[in-house]
Amino acid sequence: MDLRELVDLRVRDGEQAAPGGAPAVVAGVSVGGERSTAVRGAALAPDSCFRIASLTKAFTSTALVRRMRENGVALDTPVIELLGDLAPDWRADTGLTVEQILGQVSGLRECVEASDAAALGEGPEALHEAARLVVRGGNERAPGTRWSYYNGNYFLVGAVLAALGGASYETVLRRDLLGPWNLSRTGFDAPRDPVAGRDGGRELPSRDYPRPRRPSGGLWSCVPDLLALGEGLLADRELLDRVRRPRTAPDDPMAYGLGWALGPSGQMYLNGRLPGYRTAMLLVPDKDLVSVALAAEQTALPLLARLLSDVQYPFTGDDLGAAVDAFAA
Repeated sequence: MDLRELVDLRVRDGEQAAPGGAPAVVAGVSVGGERSTAVRGAALAPDSCFRIASLTKAFTSTALVRRMRENGVALDTPVIELLGDLAPDWRADTGLTVEQILGQVSGLRECVEASDAAALGEGPEALHEAARLVVRGGNERAPGTRWSYYNGNYFLVGAVLAALGGASYETVLRRDLLGPWNLSRTGFDAPRDPVAGRDGGRELPSRDYPRPRRPSGGLWSCVPDLLALGEGLLADRELLDRVRRPRTAPDDPMAYGLGWALGPSGQMYLNGRLPGYRTAMLLVPDKDLVSVALAAEQTALPLLARLLSDVQYPFTGDDLGAAVDAFAA
C-alpha cells in the first residue's frame, strides 16, 4: 500500500472521530532520500505550512547540539556556566547539564506556566527572562533521576543556544540550521498562505505564539522541510548518535534522547499539539526512514499516529500507534 492509500485509509478511519468532517492532512515519507508525499484536503499542497507545535523541539535540539559541537562545548557542561548572568537568581541544582535539559531529565520544579512566560512580552529579553523564571523555581528532584516533560527545559535550551551563538534564539536558529539546511518554509512568522487550524471542523482564529515559549513550540513548517530536517540528521551520523542516545533510566516513563522519544527498534518520534493543529514525526535511522504527518484539526492525532506507525511497521515489525499518540507533547 503506498502513502496516498495509507493516508486515505487512516483519514477515513479518523472521520468517525472528526465531527466536522475529514481533517486536512499532508504526509511525507523519505526512504534513503527518495521522497513521496500525500495530500488530503481542499486547497492544500505538499508544502502547505502548518503550526508544528512541539516538533519545534527537534529543530531547537538539533541546532544546539550542532552549535555546541562547533564551539567545542561538551553536552555535560553545567547550564549555569553558559548562563552565568542568571547566577544571582539560580535556585536550581548547579550541576544541571545541557544534556539533562535537552533530555527532559532536569528534575526542575515545573512551576513556570505558559501564561507566566507569555506575560514577559515580546521584547528581545523575553526568552532570557523566561529562563530566569525556570531556574528561580529550583529543583524538585536531582537532575538525571527521572524523565518528566516540561516546556521550561526548552526555555533554557533556547537561552543557551542564544548565548553560544551570540545573538537572539531566532537569529541563531535561522543562521545555524534553517539557512544551511535550506529550510526556507520554516520560521516563526506566519507564512503568506498558512493553513488555518480547526476544532471539529470549526476554524479557529489565528493567534501569535508568545516569544518566550518559541524554543518549545513556536514554528510554522511544512512536510518538505521536516523531511529535510530528518534527512539532515540521518546524514550526520555523529550528530545523530549524540541526539538518539538514551538519557533516561530503564524505569522511566519512556526512553528519551535529546528532543526525541525512542522506540524499541531505535525509532525516534514525537508529536505536537496546539489548538487547531496536530503533528507527528517518526524516524527509523537504521533504515534511513523519515516520516511526518501534519493535520489542521485538533482531533486528528490518533490517525496521524496510526499512519506513521503503518509507515514504519514493514521496517521494524513494531506497532507504535499508541506510543506516538500518547507522547506527552
